[in-house]
Amino acid sequence: MRRRLAGWGAPAAALAACLLWTRAGAETVALVGATVHTVSGPTLENATVVLRDDKIAAVGANLAAPEGARVVSCQGKHVYPGFIAPISALGLVEIGSVRGTVDYAETGDVNPNIRAQVAINPESDLIPVARVNGLTSALIVPRGGELNGTSALIHLDGWTFEDMTIKAPVGLHVQWPAMGINRSRYERRSEEEQKKQREAALATIHKAFDDARAYWKAHDAERQPGIPRHDRDVKWDAMGRALRGEIPVFFQASAINQIQAVLRFVDEQSLKNVVLVDGYDAWRVADELKRRDIAVITGPTLSLPRRSYEPYDQGMSLPARLSAAGVRFCISDGGDGGEASNARNLPYHAAMAAAYGLPHDEALKAITLYPAQILGVADRLGSLEPGKLADLLVADGDPLEITTHVEQVWIAGKSISMENRQTRLFHKYDQRPRGPHARKHDEASASGGSTGSGRH
Repeated sequence: MRRRLAGWGAPAAALAACLLWTRAGAETVALVGATVHTVSGPTLENATVVLRDDKIAAVGANLAAPEGARVVSCQGKHVYPGFIAPISALGLVEIGSVRGTVDYAETGDVNPNIRAQVAINPESDLIPVARVNGLTSALIVPRGGELNGTSALIHLDGWTFEDMTIKAPVGLHVQWPAMGINRSRYERRSEEEQKKQREAALATIHKAFDDARAYWKAHDAERQPGIPRHDRDVKWDAMGRALRGEIPVFFQASAINQIQAVLRFVDEQSLKNVVLVDGYDAWRVADELKRRDIAVITGPTLSLPRRSYEPYDQGMSLPARLSAAGVRFCISDGGDGGEASNARNLPYHAAMAAAYGLPHDEALKAITLYPAQILGVADRLGSLEPGKLADLLVADGDPLEITTHVEQVWIAGKSISMENRQTRLFHKYDQRPRGPHARKHDEASASGGSTGSGRH
C-alpha cells in the first residue's frame, strides 16, 4: 500500500501545484491612479480599473481598491483597451523564406473546411513582439485558393490553440479574383491568360456556393419521411453557417470592379452577413455599403497609392472617407504573411489615418471597439467596461504616438511578460565588447565633450 501511495507522489504534487497556480491566478488586481480611456465612454482621470479572474470587475474615477486586492500604481500612466488586429497571419508564419515555418496557405482552390486556429504556433517569436506594443488579440486568417477557409479570433497568449482561441469560426473567407487586365511590365501572363484565369476563379466560387446550397438543401430534406440520408462532406458542412448568415462571409476585394462584382454575387446568393476586406476603392461605393450595412476592414494606411495617377494620400485617407460616409469599418495592416513580423505597427496605421482626416477617437476605436463589433465579440472585447475580458495596456502616453512606451500588457486578467526576441537581442548586443575608440567616445560623452554615446 505504501508503494502504491508513493507512486502517486509526483502526480499528486503536480495536481497540488496546478491548484495553487489556479488560486494564485484568480486574484483581484486594482490598477489605480491612471487616466483610463474606456473608448466606449468618457475618459476618466485618476481612475481605477479592477480586474478579477479574467474579467474587468469595475472601472471608475476615484474608485477605491477592493479589500485584499493587489494594488498596481499607474499614477501618471494611461490605460487603454488592448488592440485587436482584424486580419493577421500571426502564429501561422515565422520566416517567410523558410517553407517549413509557413502554414497560412493551403493547396487547392476550395478549402472552406480549413480552420485557421488548429495551425497556430503558440510559441511563435512574432507573438510576443506584437504583444509588447499593445496587441492582445488577432483574427487569424487562412489563405490560398478562392475559398480560403474559416478564421479564428485568438488571444496573443496561451499554451495551446485551445487556450488562445476566443471565437471560432469567425467567418468564411473568399478571395475575389482581379476583374481587370494587368498591363504592367512585370506581368508575364497574356491578356487572354488573365481572362481565362479570372473566369476559372469566378466559376470556382459560384460552383462552390451552389454546391454547398444544394448539399444543405438535401441535408435539410432528410427530416422528411422517405428521404434517404446523404453522405456528409466536410467542405460543405463548413459553409453551412455562412450560408445561413450565422457568421459573415469575408470577401477580399480591392478595386472598384472587384467590389461591384462582389455586391452582385452577394445579391445572387442572398448573403445577409458580409464583410469587405481591404476595400481600397470602397469609398467610391460608400453609400451602397452603408445601405447594405457592409463593414470594411481596410488595408494598411502606411502605404503608397496603388495607381500612378492617384494622390499620395489615397490609402491614408480611406478610413476618414468611410467614417464620414457612415460606413462601419476598422483598420488592419493588410494581414498577409509578410506583415506578421510587423504586426506591432498596427497602432501606427491608425495614427496615419488620424493624420489624414480621421478623428483621433475614431482612430483609436478603429483598432479596439470597431473590430470587436465587426467580428461579433463586442460583448467581450474592445473597451474597458465591467464584465468584459481584461485585455488592456498601460502606457506612458498616447499609444498612437511612436514615442509612447507600452509598459504593461494584460490579457484575460494576466500580466504578460514584456520580454521578447527583440529585447533579448538588444540586451545581448548592448553588452558587446567595444574597441578603444568607442570607449574613448563614451568617456568623452560622460564628461560632456560629445553628444554621442558610441552605442550605435
